[in-house]
Amino acid sequence: MLNPRRTEASPQKTSAEESWGVVCRRLKAELGEATYTSWFLRLELTQLADDVAHLSVPTKFLKMWIQTHYAPRMLAAIVAEFPAVKHLVINVRSSTRTPPARSAQPLDAEDLHESGAGFVEPAHPRLNAEPHRPGSFQQKEMRAPTRPAGEAETFGGSPLDRRLNFSTFIVGRSNQLAYASAQDIANAAPGEAVRFNPLYIHASVGLGKTHLLQAIAHAATAQRRRVIYLTAEKFMHSFASALEASTAISFKEKLRGIDMLVIDDVQFLRGKSIQQEFCHTLNALIDARRQIVIAADRPPGELETLEERVRSRLAGGLCVEMGALDEPLRLKMLEARVAAAKLLHPQFELSSAILTYVASVIQTNGRDLDGAVNRLVAHSSLNRAALSLEAAEAAIQDLVRPREPKRVKIEDIQKLVASHYNVTKADILSARRTANVVRPRQIAMFLAKTLTPRSLPEIGRRFGGRDHTTVLHAVRKIEALVGSDGRLSEEIELLKRMLTEN
Repeated sequence: MLNPRRTEASPQKTSAEESWGVVCRRLKAELGEATYTSWFLRLELTQLADDVAHLSVPTKFLKMWIQTHYAPRMLAAIVAEFPAVKHLVINVRSSTRTPPARSAQPLDAEDLHESGAGFVEPAHPRLNAEPHRPGSFQQKEMRAPTRPAGEAETFGGSPLDRRLNFSTFIVGRSNQLAYASAQDIANAAPGEAVRFNPLYIHASVGLGKTHLLQAIAHAATAQRRRVIYLTAEKFMHSFASALEASTAISFKEKLRGIDMLVIDDVQFLRGKSIQQEFCHTLNALIDARRQIVIAADRPPGELETLEERVRSRLAGGLCVEMGALDEPLRLKMLEARVAAAKLLHPQFELSSAILTYVASVIQTNGRDLDGAVNRLVAHSSLNRAALSLEAAEAAIQDLVRPREPKRVKIEDIQKLVASHYNVTKADILSARRTANVVRPRQIAMFLAKTLTPRSLPEIGRRFGGRDHTTVLHAVRKIEALVGSDGRLSEEIELLKRMLTEN
């Protein structure tokens, strides 16, 4: 057992510190420096006892956030360096820095994998406690955060990329309506009546949502309008920091005193009190006829993690979908990217045949098109020769993916399973425990977990407000039966095909 109070000369401690440093670097590499700095910089390993790793953070807010969103990755990173560890205990350290209680309930790998309970933040999360140095087991007293005068009262948006403006946005059939709506809003004069509020843009990853939102922010700022652009994570972090610094009122007043609020990736918004504040902000801005622009990866009705009143408010404006990139649009995007690449690599040339080939085989999103151009530039510069079609095909073969499967909705699963087993959807969502209802309900939960990206808590909420442990039990039950019951296995495969066929 590691005792965190050992002296610096202790070989055991030194070895553990080095391993913990590796864990921290692994997490930073996997999650990115921004995410690591926001949520893990204050995480400390305080004790290794038997097969339990005791960790500590300065606030309940951080504890709940890490447990809810990153626990499986964190456990995997720790086990890689401390193979004996099977469980984690995350404690909130107090100013006295007492060692963690041995009676604390550990979380094992299965608990962490299925963890998805709603994130709850305390009234005043103390996010700015002294950051630890990776690998340090020193137990310091918490000091009051030091910041320049007035820093707690300041609040800024997420950074904008100058390249993401309307002039660089490529318009096609799939995004024309979203582009026209965005331009209409961005070019409105200060004080002009708001037409679409909120403007809600949704699309799959890599189709240009962020580009369009930042273009709106750039254009509106040029009109001398007061604009704040935020990611959902930045909104949550800023609100929590305002609570910690007792400047929540100032935070709210600043948000509600702007002309336009632009929020990206709203599907990541979590936490009851944060959602409440977000909804209050939406209401205040809409009532004051201030413009709101929102982007997400799905329509408002499918954002199961958001409260009903938030989804209803988002759906009350103009909802526009940016569809998949068709081939003519992909070709236009490729031509623009090749032209930009030639500014840095004047010798870079692609034949029309290669451009047509790339546009035809890469059908996913704009990021893959960027990757294709980068690979072609690299191959061309390394070979110091014009690329042949065969060479281009070899260069981008890892980006050529099969067609994405149909997106399956939980509601579709419930309807199909109910029809297949001659029960009603209401039966599946009800509390009835009869055999003819329980089995279809378990199968529907299993299919929801297998065919959708929804978490266990989200699935539980869509099945009559059940707990995530109920969903986990159903999934494991059906998994076990599929291995022993051939007829059931065939039925489930049939249901999967019916749900996923385009």
